[in-house]
Amino acid sequence: MDTRDDRRSAPVLRMGLRTVPRGPSPLLIGIVNVTPDSFSDGGRYLNRDAAIVHALQLVEDGADGLDLGGESTRPGAAPVPVDEELRRIVPVLGALRARVDVPILIDTAKAIVARAALDHGADVVNDVSGFRFDPDLLPMVARSACGVVLMHMQGEPRTMQEAPEYRDVVVEVRTWLEARLADLVRAGVTPDRVIVDPGIGFGKRTEHNLALLGNLDALRAGGCPLLVGASRKRFLGALLDEPNPERRTEGDLAIAAHCRAAGVAMLRVHDVRAARRFLRVLDALDPVSPAGQ
Repeated sequence: MDTRDDRRSAPVLRMGLRTVPRGPSPLLIGIVNVTPDSFSDGGRYLNRDAAIVHALQLVEDGADGLDLGGESTRPGAAPVPVDEELRRIVPVLGALRARVDVPILIDTAKAIVARAALDHGADVVNDVSGFRFDPDLLPMVARSACGVVLMHMQGEPRTMQEAPEYRDVVVEVRTWLEARLADLVRAGVTPDRVIVDPGIGFGKRTEHNLALLGNLDALRAGGCPLLVGASRKRFLGALLDEPNPERRTEGDLAIAAHCRAAGVAMLRVHDVRAARRFLRVLDALDPVSPAGQ
């Protein structure tokens, strides 16, 4: 059965209690890392005011939503204590919620952090562990009305890139997402609240990432909308022979065009302005109606 999230038949995307209009291109989710050690911009937005200014600029540049995280999930990253993660994200989230009306995703694997974020106005819980690390997180999310991003990751951030192996990465990631989605539904999360993410770069080598990106239609577990987060990642650096993450824009735009053609619902990106301008031109060239008209 064809379970594609057809952009022509879904004019809005649900993100918690908010709905966001969809067009022919993916929604752009701007990344706000309130961390000292994220792979692309570690430390640049650790200061509260700097993080707020950056987030507001992303919205000004055309972000349809924001993804806020206080713990780096780059390869080799160490866990952050709950109190420190809360100290980083709560003041930023509170200030942003008072000033922007776009959905805010909280990027965390901790129930206490997610609960605090939802209480301060976050709309979606984005847990890179697929709700595996903290047994209290899934029941808490199930009791709420928030949206959920279900992401695949092999291993954990500290060790995930040491020796990732798959027999068939597309089949294994799809199977895992389907099984974990069933777990979420049994816990009380309705499928219409879920966005699935194949976890590009999380326990995958370059060939794994390319195989997943080449088979996006096969990864929409349960027919859920699909989020892709490939921005500035290491495999793009390998393909471009570019060690500096901030100089991988061409790779990011190629991913954006590819995901647009595949009907991906959301892209998690660093450079919102470049992606928005690029997609605006593609939309003018190929004005697909989200309502199929």
